[in-house]
Amino acid sequence: MNPTLKLALVLIIALEISFTQVWTVNVVLLVVCFILMIAYRVKLKRLLWLTLVPLFFATALVWSLSLQGSASTHFLIVIFTRMFVYVYMGGVFTQTTEPLMLTRSLEQNAKLPSKFAYGFLAAFNLMPKIRTEVATIRAAALMRGQVLHVWSPQLYFKVILVAMNWSDQLASAMASHGFVEGAPRTHAVTVPLPKWNWWVCGMSLVAVQLGLFWGLP
Repeated sequence: MNPTLKLALVLIIALEISFTQVWTVNVVLLVVCFILMIAYRVKLKRLLWLTLVPLFFATALVWSLSLQGSASTHFLIVIFTRMFVYVYMGGVFTQTTEPLMLTRSLEQNAKLPSKFAYGFLAAFNLMPKIRTEVATIRAAALMRGQVLHVWSPQLYFKVILVAMNWSDQLASAMASHGFVEGAPRTHAVTVPLPKWNWWVCGMSLVAVQLGLFWGLP
């Protein structure tokens, strides 16, 4: 499925279930997402991670709400399943969509300006380098007798300074390779947007609307 349509579908469904309380639709979405991840052969370790982490937080949230005694059983089930839907839909999207293809689709299909599209791709590809830089900064601080924790503002300030330096270098590199903002561009790879993608997206949204407003529990 086209990455842009897939992203729009996930965001719309997530927004709708945020303002409705139909746990049966949440369960159906969970089953569909689980089947899709199995069909796309998501690794078992990743699937367990996507299940156990929300299970812990959802259980803690439901337990804390039940202790207050003001939440009904129906509301607790909705909250529990809703958290799983968020994680599972995000898992389906991230595990079945390549960042490069998403960037190309946003630029070509969603008409996103090139500078934003390539900025998103650059930020994604810089994540491993940012982790390495954070480890270097913490190690350098330890050599001076300072311990920089995750919540230390000094750590984030230094990382931001390094990222600003990287952004200038990246902009210079793109300009040296012929990138001109606002100029017409050709594409080495064209991302198709076939009609069946629109049908799948539309039918999925219609099915969700029927489930949400049909009077299901």
